[in-house]
Parts: sequence; structure tokens; C-alpha cells
Amino acid sequence: MVDLNHVVLIGRLTRDAELKYTANGQAVCKFSIAVNRRKKSGDQWLDEPNFFDIVLWGRQGESLNQYLVKGKLVGVDGELRQDRWEQDGQNRSKVEIVANNLQLLGGNPGQGGGSYTGSSAPRQDAPPTADDGFTDDIPF
Repeated sequence: MVDLNHVVLIGRLTRDAELKYTANGQAVCKFSIAVNRRKKSGDQWLDEPNFFDIVLWGRQGESLNQYLVKGKLVGVDGELRQDRWEQDGQNRSKVEIVANNLQLLGGNPGQGGGSYTGSSAPRQDAPPTADDGFTDDIPF
């Protein structure tokens, strides 16, 4: 049997992303997301948030960092990684999600919609076009 380590999540950033560089110049972008889980308690449905730390390496982290702001809805495709270390004589560990692909979903909080996939350049507004006969601004 083959091992499988694959995670797909959609959630909102809990804080603005932090971009740092390793000693050898590799970019590392870190942020966390909240993903709600609905559960029933008596007669009521409650949202129970789960929080996940995400790491996005390299060029994708550099280019997306400016868009990763608190409240932004994102889709993350990646794998789980466990870091282990010793602190004050105690063994410690932390599980993070290393993103292989990240997609920005919707608009920024409080702004219009749109999406952006990290594998291409940020979307630019289209230049004005000739009159197409429509008088209404249709948002799609």
C-alpha cells in the first residue's frame, strides 16, 4: 500500500501573512487560516472554528504575500509536515501545512469579487472596449 499525505482546505486568513527569507535567500511566506465546522448542539447548529498554520515557499510566496490579508478567503492544496525540536528538555512538535498550490477566492474583505491563482500574474483590469450595446454594468 502507498502512503498518502494530501490536504485541501478553504478558509479565511486569521492575520496578515509574513514574508521572510532563509539564510540562503529562499522566500518563506507564513500565515494561518480558520476553517469552520458545523456541529449540532441540542436544537442549534454551531460553527466551530479550526485553525491551521500554512507555509508557502519560494516565488509563489513572494508574489502572493501582498494579497494575503486578514479575512481573505483562500483555497490551499498541500501536505502536512511535522517539525520536531527540543525546548527546555522537553520534546516539542508542530504540524503545519506546506502549500503546493494556493488560490485566492473572492475579493478582499469589503471589496468586490474576483479570483487569482498563484501560478500566474495578478489580474489586471481590461482596457476599455467599444460600445457593446449594453447599458447596464453587469458584474460577471
